[in-house]
Amino acid sequence: MIEKTIVRLQKHLAACGIDSRRGAERLIEAGRITVNGEVAHIGQSVLPGTDVIEFDGHSVGEDKKVYIVLNKPEGTVTTAKDTHGRKTVMDCVHGVNARVFPVGRLDMDVEGVLIMTNDGELSHRLIHPKYEVDKVYLAWVKGHVSTKSARALETGVELDDGMSSPARAVILNPGLKITLLRLTLHEGRKRQVKRMCRAIGHPVRTLHRISFGNIKAKGLRPGEWRYLSHSEILRLQEMTQLRHG
Repeated sequence: MIEKTIVRLQKHLAACGIDSRRGAERLIEAGRITVNGEVAHIGQSVLPGTDVIEFDGHSVGEDKKVYIVLNKPEGTVTTAKDTHGRKTVMDCVHGVNARVFPVGRLDMDVEGVLIMTNDGELSHRLIHPKYEVDKVYLAWVKGHVSTKSARALETGVELDDGMSSPARAVILNPGLKITLLRLTLHEGRKRQVKRMCRAIGHPVRTLHRISFGNIKAKGLRPGEWRYLSHSEILRLQEMTQLRHG
């Protein structure tokens, strides 16, 4: 006999592919989730398979896990819906056989690797600083970046929400007006790369994320996507301690 386990509601919603844990909490706060006919509340626990859980009046159940990578194009918003009518990343993933959501965010003007999935637990861990999953960016910044300035990025710079964690910074093309940097971070604060570069006096002109963990968008044009391979999924699970290699 399989013993059922009580879990936090937001964790269960994430496991069912409704949204990330954080997104699920927002849905609960908005009154869009009910448990046994009653409006749910933050901090509530449920017994999956016994409690009747609904999202906007529709029953919630666990779906088959789906994992894709999108080469996010410039000019798209990293959200499921946009109240201003702008194009979102969801407009790029027609044909995916499940409701997926983006793992973290990329600014509207940033291109590159965006993982999308309905696996809420993996999504939560990929963006949690505890697991230190690398995100690699190419940043074209204004001005000539000195070795000293690059070293400042590696030791951490003061931002308005505290010191940044150390990053790896490599000067690829030290131009006089524009410098090309490769930056590797495991933090994922809002507009972090842009704020770090601005803090050392070199605002970002163009930003492109080339990898997230082991995932790259090689061969995908902006706006194209593909399913992750089995080995890619296993590696992400190992990175986030969901599976031991």
